[in-house]
Amino acid sequence: MSSILPETEMLQAPPVPFDNSYARLPPQFFADQAPTPVTSPTLIKFNEALAHELGLDVEALRENAAAIFSGNEVLPGSQPIAMAYAGHQFGNFVPQLGDGRAILLGEVKDRRGRRRDIQLKGSGPTPFSRRGDGRAAIGPVLREYIVSEAMHALSIPTTRALAAVITGEPVYREEVLPGAVFTRVAASHIRVGTFQFFAARGDTDSLKILADHVIARHYPDIGDRANPYLALLEAVADRQAALIARWLHVGFIHGVMNTDNMTVSGETIDFGPCAFMDAYDPATVFSSIDRNGRYAYANQPAIGQWNLARLGETLIPLIAPSVDTAIELANVIIKAYGERFQAYWLAGMRAKIGLASEEDGDLELIQSLLATMQQQVADFTLTFRRLAALAADEDVTDFAATFNDPQSAAPWLERWRERLARDPQTPAARATAMRRANPAFIPRNHRIEQAIEAAVEDGDFSLFEALLKVLASPYEDQPAFAPYAEPPLPNERVLQTFCGT
Repeated sequence: MSSILPETEMLQAPPVPFDNSYARLPPQFFADQAPTPVTSPTLIKFNEALAHELGLDVEALRENAAAIFSGNEVLPGSQPIAMAYAGHQFGNFVPQLGDGRAILLGEVKDRRGRRRDIQLKGSGPTPFSRRGDGRAAIGPVLREYIVSEAMHALSIPTTRALAAVITGEPVYREEVLPGAVFTRVAASHIRVGTFQFFAARGDTDSLKILADHVIARHYPDIGDRANPYLALLEAVADRQAALIARWLHVGFIHGVMNTDNMTVSGETIDFGPCAFMDAYDPATVFSSIDRNGRYAYANQPAIGQWNLARLGETLIPLIAPSVDTAIELANVIIKAYGERFQAYWLAGMRAKIGLASEEDGDLELIQSLLATMQQQVADFTLTFRRLAALAADEDVTDFAATFNDPQSAAPWLERWRERLARDPQTPAARATAMRRANPAFIPRNHRIEQAIEAAVEDGDFSLFEALLKVLASPYEDQPAFAPYAEPPLPNERVLQTFCGT
């Protein structure tokens, strides 16, 4: 005799349809760890559009969002784990790092069939916390929410923000601050440092399991290659070259490009001391912990190659039986990274100055503009956005005003117009294309700090909400938000950003 369930029980599906492939890997890959409950969680923000994209039950989550996204309520199907990894931090190798204040709740397949991680940050201590409290302050949580969603709107591969919650508990850093938990969504949280964790232990079996998992998850088209592990190195190299080129196109400085902060999926991850450049200077550094400028704006491409070399080292046992042969094969890919990056960067810079065709002199033309911008302390974002306007309007007043000496750009503009005369686009098509390549709005450092200060000091999230709204459409002119496009006044400049730990 068959049993009959109540209709509500038959139809009810879990609000998050977890399918946790990483938790099915061997136990050396992670530690089981539930979030530590907090006193009185309050929801700051729930990204319902992203939740819908992930195929989640938005209404069910909305009803109990504070408890769910603080870690107080662990949903059915979740298998909370802290992932193990190692990493080079500012060039120094640390054999065990791991998720010290983050817990992977599990994975879902979104509406396009893509597997996505859902992770809590600031959800309490784990076996990898190294005497830390495993918590996060509200400032880093708001910064990551703002910047990661801005990066997504800028069409740059990135982790996403699903929710932010105030814990109702203080965290103790240099001062006492409100605690918060951030919910992050990623293609995966597998890093170069994850490979280094097993390589440092000589655990080739686990390296192979990890590499096979990454290939199946992120690069399924290379699984049948004659040498899939060499193909994996090449695929990661290509995605990283494209990603870092996109960073430079918008003036983004990651701030802490350690190997544990470089994903093998090609997404931007970990927005601690990150910042967007105001006045153009290739030596710009914001991170308070980057005292020697290792991760300065212009150094990011070379650091990407250095990190890739560290990944290559871990794959040597898998690439070929002979160490010498494996190193030779890997080095070909690592050396070719520079050409890959240059091709991506130059293509993007051509688009930024309105070129649809290619000529040998384009690189020098671009470099000449950047040199003038640096000399004249011109705002990076505003210069290119106004150049886009100039493509359809001969009035140079606004563009020239971005330079200390408005006449300094005249020689370059003459050369630019000569080059445009040989380009096939119409002025109207060029202006439209340039606006798509040059954002009007970026997450200005001073605006982020203003939003954080209002939240911390007054519990006021209106500036946070306003930033999210304007940054959701960075390529559109938004007259109501015109002040958000302007660089900071001298007294508003933010010269240092800080890690969120």
